This record gives sequence, structure tokens and C-alpha cells, in this order.
Amino acid sequence: MTELVETKAGLDKARKAMPGTVAVVMTMGALHDGHRELMRAARKNADRLIVTIFVNPLQFGPDEDFGRYPRTLEKDLEVCAAEGADVVFAPSIDEMYPGGRPAVRVEAGALGEVFEGASRPGHFTGVLTVVCKLLQLTRADLTFFGEKDFQQLALVRRMVRDLDIPVEVRGVPTVREPDGLARSSRNRYLSGAEREAALTLSRALRAGAAQATAEGALSAARKIIDGGTGVRLDYLALTDPLLGPAPATGPARLLVAARVGTTRLIDNLSLDLEGS
Repeated sequence: MTELVETKAGLDKARKAMPGTVAVVMTMGALHDGHRELMRAARKNADRLIVTIFVNPLQFGPDEDFGRYPRTLEKDLEVCAAEGADVVFAPSIDEMYPGGRPAVRVEAGALGEVFEGASRPGHFTGVLTVVCKLLQLTRADLTFFGEKDFQQLALVRRMVRDLDIPVEVRGVPTVREPDGLARSSRNRYLSGAEREAALTLSRALRAGAAQATAEGALSAARKIIDGGTGVRLDYLALTDPLLGPAPATGPARLLVAARVGTTRLIDNLSLDLEGS
């Protein structure tokens, strides 16, 4: 039986009653199969599962989609129950940020100012602040994040390490539609034609991952994007697995962000460079 709690006091009471290891999966709701995979991974690796549902205003810029971000709590609770969540914590903004936006926040540092951080100033400060609060409130032993938001995953890992937060952070591979489109709550904004155009991103990543060199990977991916229509590229980048400079050989990550219509999409793929 999944219990819904909406206050910190209610969460604390529920958490104290949980034996064994506890995992937390943090979401903003509008749950899809990608979230289900996070919950399934958590259930396999912990005795109890807490899911949080909170549309965090701190991580939205003034021109972003906070107001229209989908809020589907009733359906989300059905998903959480089906996946065996013990507790769903769905607080209000006032419950999470009593007295307004917090004066003290978790700064993301230099890694938070590139890629998504460059396109969305302050975004990762908002993300890390709420993640830090939720880790404190849930006192979880494990937390699971999707690799689709790869920079977010890297920053959460860095925050946990730098601030000595006693939790293990695990990444879960990106869940994709049968045609290759990465699952996202924002996909529902896409029209039929826009959804077809959005497939350019995953096609570009696959083309890049098929290359042996860094130069070849970027060139092949950009060729696909430049040949598509309806996609406005924000960035295309090749990095090492920690988002540092791309290696000449070995494991790497190819990342892309673009706008399709009014919807901003991100995706990434791992690759192994063989060098020239």
C-alpha cells in the first residue's frame, strides 16, 4: 500500500517506521516509463522506496515552462503504487520553502555553468538545492537518477562527494521510445511533425557514437543535425564521462540539446573512442 504524505512531519513519521535500506527516486511528476525504470532499479536494490513529486520552482528560469509543466498527481500515484513505492512525498511549495525562496542555496560551481548551465543560468543551483533538501528529509541510503539528464547526475554525484552526504548515487540508463526518442515529460508538448523532427537528436547521437575518433563523432552528429529540419541546436558536445574534456581514446559522452518548436529537449549517449 502506497502512502501519500504532503508534509515534512508526515514524511519523518513514515521514514522512522521504515526498516532496512531505503531508496529515494526524485521526480517532478508527469511520470513515464523512464521514471518507472528508476523505481524498479530502486526496488531491486533497497528494502523500501520513497518517491518524491515536486515541481521545483528554483530550477526554472523566468522564461521557462514552470506554469505549464504537467501536474498529474492522481495518475502519478497510480504509477507509484504499481511500482511498489512505499511512500510518495508530494509537498507544496510553501512546505518545501517556508517563507519563500531560500537565501542559502547549493551552488553548482564551474560544472554547473556549462552546457545546460550555460543555457539555463541558475538551473543547477535550483536542482542541487532541492536534491540536497530531499536527501536530508528522506535520509535515504540510495538514490537513483536517469542518465538522460547526464549533467544533473554528474553534479549530484559531485555534491554528495563534496558535502559528505551519506547516500549512494546510482545512474539508470536512458529509457527510449521504440523509434529512439528519449522519454521525457516534455515530449507531450510535441506535435506530430515536431516529434518526427525530434528524432534528429537520437539519430545524430547514434551516428556520432559509430565513429572511432572525437573529430569523427562530432562531425557525424552535426551532419545529421544540419541535415534535419525543425531543430534549433543549442549545443553539441563531446566530453569524458565526468563532463571534462573529451579524451583521445576510451570512454566518452556525446551530449546534445535543441529546441523543437517551443520545446527544449536534451539527450546523450556513451561511446568508446579508439583514436586515429
